[in-house]
Amino acid sequence: MNTPAGPQRSALRTVLLAVIAVGLVLLGGGLAVALGIGRTSADTPTADSVDAGFSRDMARHHLQGVEMANLAPQRSQDDDVRRLAFDISSTQTNQAGRMQGWLTLWGLPLSGGGPMAWMADSGHAGHDMAGMGMTSSGLMPGMATENELAHLRGLSGKAFDVEFLRLMIRHHQGGKDMAEYGAEHADLPAVRDLARSIVQSQTAETTLMAQMLTDRGGTPLPAP
Repeated sequence: MNTPAGPQRSALRTVLLAVIAVGLVLLGGGLAVALGIGRTSADTPTADSVDAGFSRDMARHHLQGVEMANLAPQRSQDDDVRRLAFDISSTQTNQAGRMQGWLTLWGLPLSGGGPMAWMADSGHAGHDMAGMGMTSSGLMPGMATENELAHLRGLSGKAFDVEFLRLMIRHHQGGKDMAEYGAEHADLPAVRDLARSIVQSQTAETTLMAQMLTDRGGTPLPAP
């Protein structure tokens, strides 16, 4: 097993990920132009569209996943957990940057509106606010509470690994309904393609994490 990364390495990693995230917002905008989804397009999504709502909410959902994954270099001594966390952080930073880049090109805010209202307004059966498991604090399904995040930050070693896997499995499960809905109902092909990619990758990661959790003697949290 590797020794945990030192404070200097952790700080550098945090700075680098922040720079990458900003760059990906710009890259997402450039890709949006190339894919014909820029602000000048006649098909530019409105703020309450599935395309915009999915991009806003999934980016926010992803960024919490990145926050949790970025704790692993300091808190975990398990190579497999650290590799998984790196993959999650890298993938979700990329995807969040792409979605925020689209919103910028569409001239829409990166936040705002009721969480997942774009699903409730669609009339899709079973996807109203209550059915999606919204919490009283307005968190989207699967997202960790501030108390859960604080608890995770205070753990290390195997205790961190188990709790990280428990929270991340639930996090992936919570984002799946959004991604499936976006894949089916978004208007723009680029948005549908990204949503399908998220469904596929997070389904595979959830299966892997469930086995990793079992191997480490942990039990999953209730599904969101």
